[in-house]
Amino acid sequence: MAFRKALKGTVIIGTGAAAALLGLSQLSEYRKTQARLAYVAAEGELQQPFKDELPTRQAQLSTLQNTEEFDVLVIGGGATGSGCALDAVTRNLKTALVERNDFSSGTSSRSTKLIHGGVRYLQKAIMKLDYEQYMMVKEALHERSNLLDIAPHLSAPLPIMLPVYKWWQLPYYWAGIKMYDLVAGVQCLKSSYVLSKKKALELFPMLKKDKLVGAIVYYDGQHNDARMNLAIALTAARHGAAMANYTEVVHLLKKTDAGTGKEKVCGARCRDVVTGNEFDVRAKCVINATGPFTDSLRKMDDVKNANICQPSAGVHIVIPGYYSPDNMGLLDPATSDGRVIFFLPWEKMTIAGTTDTPTEVTAHPIPMEEDINFILNEVRNYLSPDVEVRRGDVLAAWSGIRPLVTDPNSKDTQSICRNHIVHISDSGLLHTCGGKWTTYRSMAEETLDAAVSAHGLGGGPSKTVGLMLEGGKDWSPTMYIRLVQDYGLENEVAQHLAATYGGKAFEVAKMARVTGKRWPIVGKRLVSEFPYIESEVRYAVKEYACTAIDVIARRTRLGFLNVQAADEALPRIVEIMGKMLDWSEQKRTVHKKKKNEELEAAKKFLYFEMGYRSRSEQLTNTSEITLDTQEVARYTKRFHKFDKDSKGFITTVDVQRVLQNIGVQIDENALHEILNEVDLNKNGQVELNEFLQLMSAVQKGQVSDNRLAILMKTAEESLDLRGPVSVDRSGGGV
Repeated sequence: MAFRKALKGTVIIGTGAAAALLGLSQLSEYRKTQARLAYVAAEGELQQPFKDELPTRQAQLSTLQNTEEFDVLVIGGGATGSGCALDAVTRNLKTALVERNDFSSGTSSRSTKLIHGGVRYLQKAIMKLDYEQYMMVKEALHERSNLLDIAPHLSAPLPIMLPVYKWWQLPYYWAGIKMYDLVAGVQCLKSSYVLSKKKALELFPMLKKDKLVGAIVYYDGQHNDARMNLAIALTAARHGAAMANYTEVVHLLKKTDAGTGKEKVCGARCRDVVTGNEFDVRAKCVINATGPFTDSLRKMDDVKNANICQPSAGVHIVIPGYYSPDNMGLLDPATSDGRVIFFLPWEKMTIAGTTDTPTEVTAHPIPMEEDINFILNEVRNYLSPDVEVRRGDVLAAWSGIRPLVTDPNSKDTQSICRNHIVHISDSGLLHTCGGKWTTYRSMAEETLDAAVSAHGLGGGPSKTVGLMLEGGKDWSPTMYIRLVQDYGLENEVAQHLAATYGGKAFEVAKMARVTGKRWPIVGKRLVSEFPYIESEVRYAVKEYACTAIDVIARRTRLGFLNVQAADEALPRIVEIMGKMLDWSEQKRTVHKKKKNEELEAAKKFLYFEMGYRSRSEQLTNTSEITLDTQEVARYTKRFHKFDKDSKGFITTVDVQRVLQNIGVQIDENALHEILNEVDLNKNGQVELNEFLQLMSAVQKGQVSDNRLAILMKTAEESLDLRGPVSVDRSGGGV
């Protein structure tokens, strides 16, 4: 009865309504797409003055300062802002872009990493007969297809499983997912399909078996969001746009319109954040593409302007790759509080999220512990009891602020549509906000169409449909083999370079230094467990990286994958960047201070914004010891094998003595790091109570893969067996 009732109320009526909507739009959409494709110029027909070599950041700043007037000045270097710059410059408009931080430093690097139309938005469109929301999904599916085509190295289709635990839900979800395929039309990536319980568990063995009746698999796209944003910005730069990161707007420039007598925005006073130098950039049209900070620029234009954005925080966590199959995601369509959770393989790790809660706008959003635990609890609901989901397995966590368009009738941010608006103020300042990552290109096209119309810029129609992004043109699925053969790179490193830089990977390989080993011949890793190599830091500077944070967060994704590994790589990254950016030319004391500042800023970023703080909060000097009497006795005995003098604490000397007895050597600096992780009061030694707090946290799953715990356990066993002990760092957790 429940099955028939559900079908009657949703599937049959909803599918019929959606089919009607589809019939109204399909033909016109096809014709529209064909017309737009007709405007796409061949790659060689578009001006690309910097095809061979990108201009330096200093050259870009010089262009900003010395150009009398630009046609378009874009403020904001996220996906939408960079997309606007690319759209403008390929229309042969004189284009500039300024970003107060780094490209993709905000929301655009903190997404779920999906390129999707929005399954749940289609559900709302069908249930509410909302034609506007239906067209938003259709537009996003078109953009999904285009983005997969223009950046094949950075994106790929991803199968996503929707597990079903009630029989009546199987036809309900199947109808909805098939509708998703139907709306995509010829741009459907691959057809969705139904799986039996047995087959679902074969493909996703970690899945909870109890009451599972089957699953539905559909396809969406996945990408490296920060690198995709950067590819858009670099493509604009190659076509001649003056692109400058770390260049903030101090105030807007205005002049009085002779015809109306009103003040019109005609540019911006900018400041180079690196040097403090200020200068004016004048433009016929200024575009506000600052995402969550849209209202700040609106009020800079006119303090009386009301807010039009309602920010929402989305938290994601990264856990080890063994939590999910290599090539199968998971969708939880209805969490305990009605939100949607994705559980996806990404960069050989597993990403889970997102939350969706109202927040205040900040340049440095922090993932909160309650959000991290909410995600972990939802993950536990879908995974087998055999898989222990531990808080200590969280390798990184971050929060991104979505610039949702405010709906005055909305009661909560979950029901807000991710659609966008393009608005021109009385002063002529053009605002583009809302939307989602997938639709950045269509947002940019609509924004530039409005700019051309309002400011009489000319330049013709948009040419960005089908326009290949940085690295995409010369990429092929097998190009990594040439990297291995021609340069002697490790296979994993070569695959990573190809997937990150596309056709530009050969430039990164050429910058790699000889290792002095038999294999690999070139390419020294920054950290052993990730394929990032030192030459990427050097290449990052060519890609306008100015800080160590730029490298660990956006040129590479190390900070998003494992904060502990990123922290270990930082000293070497700072050393390389110091040479590349001529920090060493300053006085020695200043040189040291500069490097220290970079190191501390990056550590602060990891600590607060990437979840490292959460790791330290799992084990503090006030952590409760919940061990029973036998466990306390066992761990105390283990501790005293190292504390031979019964001092009540152990130091590196004590650990070294035990290791020497069993024939193991560990670098002294590494040993200091190992003890420092457990030295809660930071007095240079580990007391018995601290060790018991550690083991209690390990048992509760709050801490995992702790090096001291593993070292002491294996050393204790080796003292009896006199066998080898391995203390390789396993990756840790936050």
